[in-house]
Amino acid sequence: MSPTPRAETFPVNTPATAQVFTTVLSQGPLPRLEVARRAGLSPAAVTKAVRPLIEAGYLTEGADEDARPALGRPAHLVRVAGGRALFLGVKVTGDEAIGVLTDLCCRIRVARHLPLPDREPRAVLAVLADLVQQLLAEAQDTLGLTAPVLGLGIAVSGDVDRAEGVVRYSPFLEWRDIPLAELASMTCGLPVTVDNDVRALTVAEQWFGAGAGLSDFAVVTVGAGIGCGLVVHGRVVAGAHGVAGEIGHVTVDPAGPPCHCGNRGCVEAIAGEAAIVRQIREATGAEVTDAEAALAMAHRGVAGAREVYARAGAAIGRGIATVANLLGPERVIISGEGLTAYDLFAEQIRNAFVAAAFGSAARCDVLTRPLPFEEWARGAAATAIQSFVRADAP
Repeated sequence: MSPTPRAETFPVNTPATAQVFTTVLSQGPLPRLEVARRAGLSPAAVTKAVRPLIEAGYLTEGADEDARPALGRPAHLVRVAGGRALFLGVKVTGDEAIGVLTDLCCRIRVARHLPLPDREPRAVLAVLADLVQQLLAEAQDTLGLTAPVLGLGIAVSGDVDRAEGVVRYSPFLEWRDIPLAELASMTCGLPVTVDNDVRALTVAEQWFGAGAGLSDFAVVTVGAGIGCGLVVHGRVVAGAHGVAGEIGHVTVDPAGPPCHCGNRGCVEAIAGEAAIVRQIREATGAEVTDAEAALAMAHRGVAGAREVYARAGAAIGRGIATVANLLGPERVIISGEGLTAYDLFAEQIRNAFVAAAFGSAARCDVLTRPLPFEEWARGAAATAIQSFVRADAP
């Protein structure tokens, strides 16, 4: 029997249950007393929350197989049963849909890419349905997975209202006010969560990556655009109107180049891929057509090309410093497809950040995490897992 969509709700969906489960999911396996400490709950509350989760197969508990006998009786650890459920995640770009099938621990089991013949919503939904079927078929035929599929997450760039499931505006898709969650749910027969792609990646980092266990951190993405996801007091910030963390449109050079948002000298107008390509074309007079060609030219040491990347790094560093000054995060995680050029602007990012960060804000840990493009789709799957586990998810 192949993995199939199934209507199932998370057992005993109370704030305490969700808190216990997410603590084990993101930081486990852990002994119950440590779960209580990290979740800020009493041991009795943890015991009450764990029992139904174990009975429903979402958690397991057993001896730590890595504990050495010389230390005494092995600790009993609570861990998530990753194979209990499956989730789908899809990142939609202007040219393709990248899909993944993950387990409950958001480990990618199957990944697929399909081109978009058209950006019109009906055509994208058709590709989405085909992608979901291919992922499910491959999961069965290749891996023999039979767990229920409990949700689908979709990540799209731009202004996305997750609560309403509506893409308000996506510049790469040229969409406005598309009720994507409703349409995709009707097409695929699954509960659907739609979110901004950078926020989705931030959820994945918060629960399953370099932000696990941190109360305050930021994710800055470098690529076609410059994005930023924010976690403040343990929650991903969406903003009152679904727009927050727009570091790409922080002005770092008032006399700089015009930005498509209408302002001048925004980080994205200097460090976005299209801006870099344009600036290298202007600096060298060469017919540079895309980011790959621009990167190759800079690596060859063509006069003017490396300087463009240096300016981009300085702009990114000043943008990150703005985030650090405003929010004081414990860590800033830099990611995105633009990190293929990291060797060309790493020093400038660090120097500009240190110069512009105020006081102790400069102590913020700046971490670089090059991630494959499938990680954007994994972020979408993470939002589906979050929606399933937490009734209070945005």
